[in-house]
Order: sequence, then structure tokens, then C-alpha cells
Amino acid sequence: METIGVLGGTGPAGLALGKRFAKLGHRVTIGSRDQSRAIEKVSEVCAEYGDLEGSILGGSNEEAAMCDIVVVATPWDGAESTVRALKASLDGKVVISMVNALLKVGPSLHPYLPPRGSITAQLQAALPGSKVVGAFHHAPAKELGEIHENLDCDIMVVSDNKDAREQVVALVDRVPGARGVDAGTNVSAGAIESMTAVLININIKYKTRSSIRLSGLEK
Repeated sequence: METIGVLGGTGPAGLALGKRFAKLGHRVTIGSRDQSRAIEKVSEVCAEYGDLEGSILGGSNEEAAMCDIVVVATPWDGAESTVRALKASLDGKVVISMVNALLKVGPSLHPYLPPRGSITAQLQAALPGSKVVGAFHHAPAKELGEIHENLDCDIMVVSDNKDAREQVVALVDRVPGARGVDAGTNVSAGAIESMTAVLININIKYKTRSSIRLSGLEK
């Protein structure tokens, strides 16, 4: 089974996804610019979920980038510089971006569209030798991290590389309660990433944690 590294994995979403993958049986490295922080966060995870001991490790971003599949979970404004510094280690690999570019304007969150229209496309341009896939943008972090509960949402997956899309859709489908949906190429990435702002604003208004289910799909 593939090893999975999470760049910037000490944040709520990255750590939650790392826990999910470890629960599925993958060996996961939670990476950070501050290795000691990653080790501390993983120690907290293992204290809460003893069955993950040995399956999830804390390390540097450099160590996480050595894994078979690498997830980018950094803040959006540091994602491109982070992957550029690790370009050699990421060459030829599937790199999953779960990064959303959001700006706080007054009480609301607004989507920010980078020059290429999405963070997914920005990272693909920065990593021409990698297969960048956009996924997990709308999965609520709290529910994602509750690894003994089903995750009730669809995960839209985009990439200019068809094989990489299919690989990540299959990975999503292994998460209990989740369904991977092939949403096509990176042309769709900007709309998917921007939708995250809508969901968060809904969550703030209704004091909930909403996610997306698509009707009409037979899978």
C-alpha cells in the first residue's frame, strides 16, 4: 500500500486527512516546516487513537515529500513556494492539493482566484513533472478527523492527468461514507475551490458543518 505524506499537515484539515489515510492502512508522514510541531501533533493523535500508533509519523516537509503520494495542506499563500522547494522529490508523483485560496472580507470569506485560476493549476505549473490532483476541498475537517465515523460527502477530483484522477477517486472511495467523483480537468478546479467559501459562509450562518452530495450519479 502506498505511503502518503502531508505537507503542512499540522493544520486541522491536513492532520484529519492524514488520520483517515492511516486508518485505511497507509503509512502516513505528517510534515511541517517545524518538525517538532509535527511530532507533537502526531503524539496527540496516537494518544487519542492508539490503533494508529506506528501508522502515522511526524516529520519535516522534506520527509513527507519522499512518500509515494503527497498531499499539499499548507496555507494557500505558501503552497507554491513549498512545493517548488521540494520539486525534485515530487517529480513523477501524484500530488494532491486540498488547498483553498480564501480571503476574509468583513464577516465573510471570499474566494481568491490566483493567476492561473486555481491553486491546483498553480501547483501543476510549478511542478511540471508531477501529476497534480485537486481533491478534498469541501470535506469538513472535524468530520474528516472522526476516523471511526463515516464521512458523509462526495469528493470532487480534478486533474489534467486522467490516470492520476482515477487513482485518487479510487483512494477516496475507500473512505467509508465518501464517494470520489471525477470532475474532469483543472478547468473545473477554480469553481470547486471557490465553492468552499460558499460552504463556510453557510456554516457560519447556520452554525453547522455542511458538505456536498451530488444527486443523479450512479456509482
